[in-house]
Amino acid sequence: MTADPQLYDYWPYKNRPKIEWKNGAKLAFWVAPNIEFYELNPPKNPQRTPWPKPNPDVQGYSMRDYGNRVGHYRMMEAMDKHNVRGSVSLSVAMCQHHPEIIAACAERNWEFFSHGIYNTRYCYGMDEAQERAIIEDAIKTVRNATGQTVAGWLAPALTHTERTFDLIAEYGIKYTCDLFQDDQPQPIKVKSGRLISMPYSLEVNDVICYNSYLQSPRHYGEVLKRQFDTLYEEGHDSGTVMCIPLHAYLVGHPHRIKAFEEALAYITSQPDVWVTTAAEIADYYYEHYYKP
Repeated sequence: MTADPQLYDYWPYKNRPKIEWKNGAKLAFWVAPNIEFYELNPPKNPQRTPWPKPNPDVQGYSMRDYGNRVGHYRMMEAMDKHNVRGSVSLSVAMCQHHPEIIAACAERNWEFFSHGIYNTRYCYGMDEAQERAIIEDAIKTVRNATGQTVAGWLAPALTHTERTFDLIAEYGIKYTCDLFQDDQPQPIKVKSGRLISMPYSLEVNDVICYNSYLQSPRHYGEVLKRQFDTLYEEGHDSGTVMCIPLHAYLVGHPHRIKAFEEALAYITSQPDVWVTTAAEIADYYYEHYYKP
């Protein structure tokens, strides 16, 4: 029998204690723009190569650079139209590479949480001192650039060690987006401090929808609405969470942005939806429903 990782308890979906979000909302909705930096010629990691082609991959680099030059601004405008604030999954080196983008997000009162330093540097093989260094760097860099204290964590390129969750909890991180086991927050077992898993869906992540499932923009927009409809209906029994993870080098293209904007219009027009940030969801959950 395969061992369970023992990160969280088995928690059947039916007959759970009822969650009711702020102002009686049935669904808490947040959007996670991944604002990332991909290095042209990053250091080699023996366990994973950053680019499909040999480094330096100018084509791959430039495709992602489109997001930082054009796509983010188009994505921001779409979110502004519907009063949706972002919870930014941030490659913290962006604070030095493109501070203009960080300033534009901060002006909108968006949240910043850590997605590592670069999305081309992986945690595979790191010792504890190295992993502590990237956590400390993320906290310090975001505080210096924005004044915010990092509340959340999404490991760079979804790479971890066996100690990641214990360490981020030790440093006061409130939530992780690295587990995909549920549609509600859930306490995570850590050695010290507190940590919860925040729902962050790979199924409606634009990277998966466009690059893996090869969906058209129209199909992607419909998927977002279907995701919402089901979670909204189930939220009448106990409050659910919906997250849309985004990458501006994908959703920010001219032929894709309208499908995303239409989905935002649909979701934000419904009653009993709390349009918020991941940090605000975490704080509310800790105050009202957290049980270690």
